[in-house]
Amino acid sequence: MVFLTTVFQRVFSTAVLASAVAVTPILTATAQAQTLNGAGATFPAPLYERYAREVKKKHPGLSVNYQAIGSGGGIRQTIAGTVDFGGSDAAMKDDEIAKVKNGVILVPTAGGAVSVVYNVPGVNNLRLSRSTLPAIFSGQITNWNDAKIKADNPGVNLPNQPIRFVVRADGSGTTFIFTNHLSSISSYFKGRIGANTAPKWTLPNVLKGKGNPGVAALVARTPGSIGYVEYSYAVKNNIRSAQVQNRRGEFVAPSLQTANAALSSVSFPDNYRVFVGDPGQGYPIVGLTWMMVYRQYPNAAKADAIKKWINWVLTDGQQFNDDLNYTRIPAGVANRVLQTVNSTVK
Repeated sequence: MVFLTTVFQRVFSTAVLASAVAVTPILTATAQAQTLNGAGATFPAPLYERYAREVKKKHPGLSVNYQAIGSGGGIRQTIAGTVDFGGSDAAMKDDEIAKVKNGVILVPTAGGAVSVVYNVPGVNNLRLSRSTLPAIFSGQITNWNDAKIKADNPGVNLPNQPIRFVVRADGSGTTFIFTNHLSSISSYFKGRIGANTAPKWTLPNVLKGKGNPGVAALVARTPGSIGYVEYSYAVKNNIRSAQVQNRRGEFVAPSLQTANAALSSVSFPDNYRVFVGDPGQGYPIVGLTWMMVYRQYPNAAKADAIKKWINWVLTDGQQFNDDLNYTRIPAGVANRVLQTVNSTVK
């Protein structure tokens, strides 16, 4: 009886030990798993959603959730500390940066074009000059058969129809990129509307859409309308994009190639904050988008997860930019950003 009891104890102890050994890797994996929550710009949302799916192939324990709430919301949540990272197409201003208690690093992740999208039945290749485009969005031109639009489009049958303007309802980096360009080429637009994420539009017949998806949907279903969206939303929703005149006098359609041409000469300062107003070549309405990460996180595990995320985005992740019609961040700039993040984030 004693022998049987002893044997049973040994068997039970061995089983418990084996079970503990088997469970240990699972517990370790669970302990290492991290979820990062981000929110902000809708401009890069399709790209960030792709990043979130692809990063798990290299880092299975890393989950990333991103809510597309607009650049203004991304900046506000970054300042409030309610996200692990924010997203914005309008680089944070000095006074906004000063409000971030744990410090912030601006991480450029991609660039892209903002399309001037329109829905005018029978008009397939609308052209808008450097004088006409800002005149439309400052309210100086309100009808499709205006003489200035006719001059840009000889031989095109433009309807005698009021223009329906579609703008963003929310604070938007896409709006900033668009208004920054118009402010750079028109002193009237700059004085009346200005470069802003949430300008006060002085336009008749205004419709407002939430995010790039909202603007795209409104233009698609509203004959006589014109608006602006990130290029990939125009492509995805099969909406026509106008050819816009650049500084060289060329009428250029938005594309990955023409956006790359415009951004090829951009110089990044030490804080990586760039405002592209009127590039010398390519498609002229272009901008960059940033993730905003903190310098100080609540614990080492969260800081390590952020570093894994940013390191992947600026290396392996950049290959997906082309797939979704975003420009890549130049390798030299990406390396500089990674040095800053890896040496600073704690």
